[in-house]
Amino acid sequence: MGKQDVLTDLDAASASTSVMKKLPEVTLAFWVMKIAATTLGETAGDLFAQTLKLGYFLTTIALFLIFVVTLVVQLRSRRYNPFFYWTVILSTSMAGTTMSDFMNRDASAKFLSDGATSLGWGPQGLGLGYPVGAAILISILLAIFLIWKVSGMTFQIRDIVTFRGEALFWSAILVSNTLGTSMGDFLSDSSGLGYAGGALLVIGVLAVLVAMMRAPAVPNVLLFWIAFVLTRPLGATAGDFLTKPVAKGGLDLGTAGSSAVLLVILFGLMAYAQVRERRATGSGSAEREPVTQRAG
Repeated sequence: MGKQDVLTDLDAASASTSVMKKLPEVTLAFWVMKIAATTLGETAGDLFAQTLKLGYFLTTIALFLIFVVTLVVQLRSRRYNPFFYWTVILSTSMAGTTMSDFMNRDASAKFLSDGATSLGWGPQGLGLGYPVGAAILISILLAIFLIWKVSGMTFQIRDIVTFRGEALFWSAILVSNTLGTSMGDFLSDSSGLGYAGGALLVIGVLAVLVAMMRAPAVPNVLLFWIAFVLTRPLGATAGDFLTKPVAKGGLDLGTAGSSAVLLVILFGLMAYAQVRERRATGSGSAEREPVTQRAG
């Protein structure tokens, strides 16, 4: 398989395999939906925690529970379902947004100084800061990959067909989305690049990854996971760019309006993916039917 397959097209598992594939093919549409989901995750997470003033603590718990519910539905599904898969991706993006904010920030003093009487219940951040928070998340992500490697299971998402493999995959997704949020917030808030500058930097790094697709020394799996992690800070910076005030370099479209538009876009893409998957499944069944009849 050529390196160009990593970011454009990973073949689905063979129709003759005894296990149904549960994860999508990695195509250009995959990356478009991933960026849409991560951007929506940023705006929706901020909508609940900040705009609605539920706070990071309560919002993190609620969104993590939503992630667990969507994950159970995905794990119990017997075959790939675009709606189930992308709902889990969205829930990890939303949970990752508030989990990162809770780890890295301490918003209590800020909101009290702004005249807010409360910001939800419980502590409003651990105040670890981006470097410490990122170091913790990177350590957890590396530990997941180490367990994954020691288990002997494949890192190629097209070949992940077992319950344990899928559980490791989704654990890595949740942590990588949380890490990506920290990276995006650091680029937007602390690096001096601003929201648009941070997004452009991530786009530039992704362009370098595309250029590396033909490099024989770089493993396909490594390119995929780096790109997967980097799409999260792209979504985070893009989400902040849409929602933050003009004075801070944003477009000031608001978390509610931006989330509504992004939700419509993502659900439209999910519906399109669902139709394509049903057509592909029906076509595959039709092709296998004559073989079954002859065998009988």
